[in-house]
Amino acid sequence: MSGAVNVNVNANVNPNKPFRIFVGYDTREHVAFEVCRYSIMRRSSIPVEVIPIKQSELRKNNYFWRERNKLESTEFSFTRFLTPFLAGYEGWAVFVDCDFLYIGDVKELSEVVDDKYAVMCVQHDYAPKESTKMDGVAQTSYPRKNWSSMVLYNCGHPKNKVLTPEVVNKESGAYLHRFQWLEDHEIGSVPFVWNFLVGHNRVIDGDPSTYPKAIHYTSGGPWFEAYKDCEFGDLWLKELEEYEKVKEKEKKLG
Repeated sequence: MSGAVNVNVNANVNPNKPFRIFVGYDTREHVAFEVCRYSIMRRSSIPVEVIPIKQSELRKNNYFWRERNKLESTEFSFTRFLTPFLAGYEGWAVFVDCDFLYIGDVKELSEVVDDKYAVMCVQHDYAPKESTKMDGVAQTSYPRKNWSSMVLYNCGHPKNKVLTPEVVNKESGAYLHRFQWLEDHEIGSVPFVWNFLVGHNRVIDGDPSTYPKAIHYTSGGPWFEAYKDCEFGDLWLKELEEYEKVKEKEKKLG
């Protein structure tokens, strides 16, 4: 579980520029991306820019060319590590999987950044119990699992400049998902409530510090029929309903 977090007023988080959040995009989970983006924008008290990382566009621009293997459960299994490159190796940016629902204000997340770290994340000690997830794809277990599913990148940190398209396209999953381009002391910790794993993390009655600020449906969310009744699924479905109302209103207004 995550330890103490150093809150730091950071020169790299420019209050005059939007806080950049790159969201992994998978064509099978379009609605999950839309609800994730909506939940971020709806609750943010600071300007934010939510940017989908679409593999098809990266391939078109020759930023991504590696062949997909059977262990990749999503289209962004590797493209996530292009975040510093896509951010121009400047400032701080977030990468997050699309299967998240934001309950908290990302302003609070932006306030935990500390320039002494190259990346910051929830340092889960997590071993999945299921052999499959989502729509039947294989569930894999490895050290630092889910650390890379929500990462604050210090994009200008010298160590992150190694994450070029060439490196992201050739390096192993172990090298990338375990942050092996970094030393352990260069990885900062974020409170677990910003990557609250459904079925793993627990809310403790009477302890508001355990209530999720970002719910991660890591094994599958309510947009898949088999997971309609998962824990916190009702919150996601309610958010979907709100999102659809807003879209319908926008459509009527032209």
